[in-house]
Amino acid sequence: MTEVNRPPRVGGWTRFVTARPRLSLLVALVITALAVLAGSGVADRLGSGGWEDPHAESTYATKALEREFPASQPNLLLLVDAGDASVDDPAVAAEARRIVERLAGEKGITGVGSYWQADPSAAPALRAEDGHEALIAARITGDEKEAGETLDRIAPEFRGAHGPVDVSVGGPVAVRHEMQTIIQEDLIRAEVIALPVTLVLLVMVFGSAVAALLPLGIGIVAILGTNAVLRGLTEVTDVSVFAMNLTTALGLGLAVDYALFIVRRFREELTTGAEPLTAVGTTLRTAGRTVLFSALTVAVSLAAMLLFPQYFLRSFAYAGIAVVLLAAAAALILLPAALVLLGHRVNSLDLRRLFRRGRRASGQQDPKAATQEPGTSGTSVTSGTPGTTGPSSSGPSSASEGKAWARTANLVMRRAPFFALGTTAVLVLLGLPFLGVKFGTADDRQLPSSAESHVVQQHIRDGFPGSPGGGLEVLAEGRATQAQYADYKQRIAALPEVLRVDGPLVRDDSAYFTVLPKGEAVDDPAQRLVDELRATKAPFDTKVTGAAAVLVDSKDAIAERLPLAAAFIAIVTLLLVFLLTGSVLIPIQAVLLNALSLTAMFGAVVWIFQDGHLSGLLGFTTPGSIETTLPVLMFCVAFGLSMDYGVFLLSRIKEEYDTTGDHDQAVRHGLQRTGGLITAAAVILAVVMVAIGTSRVTNTKMLGLGIALAVLMDAMIVRSLLVPAVMRLTGRATWWAPGPLRRFHERFGVSESGDEPTPAPAAAPAEELDKVSAHR
Repeated sequence: MTEVNRPPRVGGWTRFVTARPRLSLLVALVITALAVLAGSGVADRLGSGGWEDPHAESTYATKALEREFPASQPNLLLLVDAGDASVDDPAVAAEARRIVERLAGEKGITGVGSYWQADPSAAPALRAEDGHEALIAARITGDEKEAGETLDRIAPEFRGAHGPVDVSVGGPVAVRHEMQTIIQEDLIRAEVIALPVTLVLLVMVFGSAVAALLPLGIGIVAILGTNAVLRGLTEVTDVSVFAMNLTTALGLGLAVDYALFIVRRFREELTTGAEPLTAVGTTLRTAGRTVLFSALTVAVSLAAMLLFPQYFLRSFAYAGIAVVLLAAAAALILLPAALVLLGHRVNSLDLRRLFRRGRRASGQQDPKAATQEPGTSGTSVTSGTPGTTGPSSSGPSSASEGKAWARTANLVMRRAPFFALGTTAVLVLLGLPFLGVKFGTADDRQLPSSAESHVVQQHIRDGFPGSPGGGLEVLAEGRATQAQYADYKQRIAALPEVLRVDGPLVRDDSAYFTVLPKGEAVDDPAQRLVDELRATKAPFDTKVTGAAAVLVDSKDAIAERLPLAAAFIAIVTLLLVFLLTGSVLIPIQAVLLNALSLTAMFGAVVWIFQDGHLSGLLGFTTPGSIETTLPVLMFCVAFGLSMDYGVFLLSRIKEEYDTTGDHDQAVRHGLQRTGGLITAAAVILAVVMVAIGTSRVTNTKMLGLGIALAVLMDAMIVRSLLVPAVMRLTGRATWWAPGPLRRFHERFGVSESGDEPTPAPAAAPAEELDKVSAHR
């Protein structure tokens, strides 16, 4: 169907954003420069923790122990290697004691202890089983930034050879500091990879180098603006360094999505003969509304993470909401101003002419001279504008590729039951490994195997009894006698998962015990031990902390808030999609199919990162578990991006249905016009996420590669096969809504079409679809 020229209609939002286009761009440039200044140094103010529940019992106990018993919470471990000698050798012991004295004298260090104390038998867990290594434990005081600065100052002095021993630096503070440093370095590398590759892909999509630069500009504005927002938030709350990865990924990815949609519609309007200003007005009334709704759906999914207490998750909500809204604002304000100034020059610097000349030199026909049927249109993966001849054409392949998407729609809709059941079965099968998921905490194994803090902790796991530095602490509050402490110690020592109990160390009306589990610090037996310790009665108040206790409390906090977060996402998404479509069934389909599209991602996460398949190829050490907050984060991000593509497809289907009233034709038309666009956007976003996935930190690698897989599965399987199949099965009932809701939508709903729906004729039989497609 050929789109007719609309009469000039410029007003409202179009007039606002295009009245002074040069001034708008100048103001944007100034604001971006200020954002660069405001956001400078943001990475140095971000934290590398945030997985714990701040209101949990373990958090309370940790803070109390830090305050009352600093030595109970060592976060710095020095691994002393005596080589072939024994750690009890007089020369080794003498040098180790000198190191302990030097460390105790350092500013910002407290609670220094070691194997070489007055009574070595009191610290057997600090001596390796082979007798060649031992530990010095201490606590670096202050917050994450202060602890990192202290570590940077003292580590060079203690690391390396000291007479007969060699010292390596590890412990939780070293792990966090090294993780933060690596993330910052990897983010720069990811940007260096993603930006040029994205530009090349955009040139392939648009053909025009000028048009290709527009999405990159929007993305850069969104990223720099979000960095400034995060810098401001660090003044009032904790923000995770991991959030910067999401800022880069969504800033580029969503800017590309929104700019693709808007520029593609603008170029489409130009091919109908519209003047640039009129084309911008039409674009904002159509694609602009879709971009706005898309941004809202993505922001809703990300906002759900604000419901969780862990600042790791809340940080992604801060960064995600900011970058989504800034990308949408730039696409709806700056991009129209640029398009008004560029006009037909948006198609300038068509790099494909080089290839055309090469083909003509080989005696092939000039593609621009190829004849096309009047009214033929389609969206191309390699362009994104209708297939028309002339200077503004997006290329000779547009029409053929548009027809290819139409043929795909016809095939899927003719065999709708097969494609609906088949794709659903495949997605469910790919998600089955997630049934065996095991949750854990982020530890040193997030780092490369060559990282010093990882090496230290691996030596401790392999060679030391119990879990030095990873045991459980029991805080006892309230006045008690030595006999009561001794009786309580005896009872917890008798628990089946306990290797040894040290303590108590008493101060005023408080005391603490250190409980070493028999196995790993956070494995299932250690988590059961937490519950057993909390259930053990005592004549005083007890609070349990330690790595396993933090994990148990984190899992409980997520399980408590997860239904609320899921309900929030579902309800608000249902409302937004209803406002866009006016249908009751389409929002339900959108939520269910989007959730189904994520199964492959979750299955792959467990199969690859938990079970360790492909660990050698991808270069990571598997801890045998998935960090507790990661599935929540990945669901919110991937669900929002899936809705992003869903809104693009549904808006075009709705526009065609409002125009023709033919359900099957609308579904086919929507896929024909957006199939290439969505695929191109998904491929570009996947490239950005894969660049993030090259990180040496396992959680970041998992996030990047997992989201990339989810985006590709959604675009190539769900949007291309499952959605048209399901909509074919539901038929015209897809658009049903009860009278009150219909009237509500008529008053408050929006769509890409300003036309009233025409009465729907009977659905065309499947065998007629090819004929209709050929006619179009």
